[in-house]
Amino acid sequence: MNKVFSFSFLALLVAQPAFAASQQESNGFIEDSHLDLLIKNAMFNRNYKDDGVRTRREWGQAFIGTYSSGFTQGVVGFGVDAIGQYAVRLDGGRGRSGAGGIDFFAQDSDGRAKSDLVKFGATAKMRVSNTVLSYGTQRPTLPILTSDSSRLLAETYTGVMLDSQEIDGLDISGGYFTAEQRKSAESHNTGLDSITFGGAKYVFNDQFTASAYASHNQDVDNKQYLGFTYTQPFTEKQKMIWDFNGYNTRLDKTYAEKLNSGRSNTIWSLAASYVYDIHTFKIAYQQNSGSTGYMYGGYRNRGGLGDGGNTIWVANSYWSDFNGQDERSWQAAYSLDLSGLGVEGLRYDVAYVRGDNIKTSASSNGHEHEFFNQVQYKVPAGFAKNLRIGLRYSVLRVSSDASGYNLGGNEFRIIAQYPLSIF
Repeated sequence: MNKVFSFSFLALLVAQPAFAASQQESNGFIEDSHLDLLIKNAMFNRNYKDDGVRTRREWGQAFIGTYSSGFTQGVVGFGVDAIGQYAVRLDGGRGRSGAGGIDFFAQDSDGRAKSDLVKFGATAKMRVSNTVLSYGTQRPTLPILTSDSSRLLAETYTGVMLDSQEIDGLDISGGYFTAEQRKSAESHNTGLDSITFGGAKYVFNDQFTASAYASHNQDVDNKQYLGFTYTQPFTEKQKMIWDFNGYNTRLDKTYAEKLNSGRSNTIWSLAASYVYDIHTFKIAYQQNSGSTGYMYGGYRNRGGLGDGGNTIWVANSYWSDFNGQDERSWQAAYSLDLSGLGVEGLRYDVAYVRGDNIKTSASSNGHEHEFFNQVQYKVPAGFAKNLRIGLRYSVLRVSSDASGYNLGGNEFRIIAQYPLSIF
């Protein structure tokens, strides 16, 4: 904790000579404030194919309000943010709730899913120049720690976070969190002790971006991330994009023993995408090695890591993340932007991923494959402008000797989101 505050204080001192940047441009606490409302309806259905595994389905309606104040004027600016989340269950009772990968509504002690959820959070923030220090409810979106907002409600953390952009193209982030709020429950007591993280992203030029981050999850693991994106344009409508993402993880000895798991893991992926006008063709390779598979997310009081439900920025991550021990996987994908065909706002994505060499207690060559389809539409104009609808269908099959690692089935998702700007 002391190291985090020392780092924050040093960053603020370094920032002061350049205070004539964004903080001096502040119009005031009220003048720069914004209130937004997201109306969200989501349904996940997972029809598992393994014998004895029940179909799981959850459906809910959510309202998520976010308020962000401006900063007070002066060399040092102060402000507050707030978030309010409400969700009501439309389906998911009668034994259909409880899938960890869906997690819309947590189950009570009697096994019944909650009928509704109400969650609030607030954050105090301070800005000097282009450096912001905040404390309270946090929703980080970093490759080393990403709060999950892809379900019905968003998971949040409590703690201190620093973001500094004093140097053009360089974004430095760091923080210390001491609590996590489950996305499907109102309590912040998910068992997280503390997680410390930091790193940076640097945009070298229009073609090359690189990032590096590290985290220490107390009594759980140490994790490092490295990534880069390189874009090579050929013509106005043609370009090649290379994406590399990699993690190295070392589990705490006691934690690994509780899981009866090894301690080390390295996972990386390299994707090459060729963009031609409205078409994108992608191929990717992903490799997992070590004495355990790549672990992320979950909740500490349920045996998980507690480091965010989307903390897996690798290429072959759809329904399955293809992150089994020693697993290697290949992907072929295609995307079509139908705006170029006169249907503005419509996009179609399809991908096929196959993984093998999965090591389990039953095999050293388990395998899985997934066929992924997704249609997304964003209303471009009119009274429903910015309404987004996404339909997603995946077929995942896992060999019987790898069933201890993953479950296969058919999954259908539909998410409709309507953002409104109140002021």
